[in-house]
Amino acid sequence: MDGGAARHIASLCSLAPGDRAIEVGAGTGTLTRALADTNARLTGLEIDPDLVEILHERSDLSGVTIELADALTYDYAAATGGEPWVASGNLPYNIATPLVMNWIEGVNPPQRIVVMVQRDVAARFGARPGTAAYGSLSVAVQFATHPKRAFTLRPDAFYPRPKVESAVVVLERRAVPPVAVRDRAFFRQVVRGAFAYRRKTLANSLAFALGVERRDVAAALSRLGFDTEIRGEQLDLAAFAAIADALGP
Repeated sequence: MDGGAARHIASLCSLAPGDRAIEVGAGTGTLTRALADTNARLTGLEIDPDLVEILHERSDLSGVTIELADALTYDYAAATGGEPWVASGNLPYNIATPLVMNWIEGVNPPQRIVVMVQRDVAARFGARPGTAAYGSLSVAVQFATHPKRAFTLRPDAFYPRPKVESAVVVLERRAVPPVAVRDRAFFRQVVRGAFAYRRKTLANSLAFALGVERRDVAAALSRLGFDTEIRGEQLDLAAFAAIADALGP
């Protein structure tokens, strides 16, 4: 990542001096340096011990806490102590989805997430019903945050040059979810189940995923005014909330 992109990402974090921030994948420190310039209380996580050693040797990062850590298992709640915080970083493809889900569904979620991800992952965050990119990730992210794609980076902005385009997204935590649900854990289970079997109708997919009778799912859909042959990718957040409340305990 070049310095200009790093400074742009840091500005999107909207950090003031003293704010709490955690960067995932500090790498060689390009984004770390830009975030440190905000005078936030910054922790940089890096899984490569050789890179951690390099970061520790940089005098311009002396005010940053650099930790050797796996971002997927790191205890963010303990590290932030219940304070508001901002998450940032250039997320590898293989951890982007599970890490964002860990953040938004965890204890003390970040107030803002500003991350670079592959462009197809960014598309899934903000996808609308009926589109190819729409899925359980879209529903989960939009339930918890206001997602916005900030800008796209071409491969020549990096060295070595990757084979894919990247995008920077901003996920602003919602004060209140856009739809009310009686049981959030069951709502998430319904959403995951709805997309678990893409080739099946919603009634069949939920019956398999939830371990209930198809006729019970179909009856609930009918009561709510939905076609029993509808598929999960056709439904918005309000529909999933209604279905979860109808099927839930």
